[in-house]
Amino acid sequence: MSGVTWLFVIGMGAMLGLALLFAGRRRKEIEAWAEREGLAFSHRADRAFDRQYPEFRCLHLGHSRAAYNIASGMRNGRKLTAFDYRYVTGHGKNRSTHSFSAVIIESRVPLHPLTIRPENAFDKVTAFFGAEDINFESTEFSGAFHVSSPEKKWSYDVLHQRTMEFLLGKPRFNLQFGTQQVICWRNRRFGMQAREDAIDVVEGILDRLPEYVLRQQKGAI
Repeated sequence: MSGVTWLFVIGMGAMLGLALLFAGRRRKEIEAWAEREGLAFSHRADRAFDRQYPEFRCLHLGHSRAAYNIASGMRNGRKLTAFDYRYVTGHGKNRSTHSFSAVIIESRVPLHPLTIRPENAFDKVTAFFGAEDINFESTEFSGAFHVSSPEKKWSYDVLHQRTMEFLLGKPRFNLQFGTQQVICWRNRRFGMQAREDAIDVVEGILDRLPEYVLRQQKGAI
């Protein structure tokens, strides 16, 4: 075996060792956080996780999907699931593995579909061609977030002035409402602070649902 080949093997081994070291450290940090919060924890890969949440698009990308480092239980009176997630796109030489983190929080009342995410430059182009983006009286909020929903009234019910001000003052995440839960994620793995921020954002939205919306939704049960 040539010297160049040996160097390649040694380099790959070092990279694998570092990856395992960082993965182990991350697992221990999340497990310690889960213990402090009174949540159950499992580092094992759950390859059927996406089947539990058919509504959430980010959990159905690519193939070979799995959730891991899963912390779940009750927090502040709502069921919480926090996890890392990975999926694969392509095959062979074109194969790429993608990882991100998310939290899912269950609402006390039924919900309707709604997506909220940071606005990007591409949104401004597609808006020119009539792509859906619900606008609000707050030009600052409309410029910062892309909002879509099959029920425009629902988006206005949820995103009233207090909630818009709340979101403008918080770190940016992608959010999607299902019929009973809200998922909050970024296209990368959370650090410890980002996980707390994501939980705070979802709880803040749900806590700010107007009383008339709560009454309507409870009546729909």
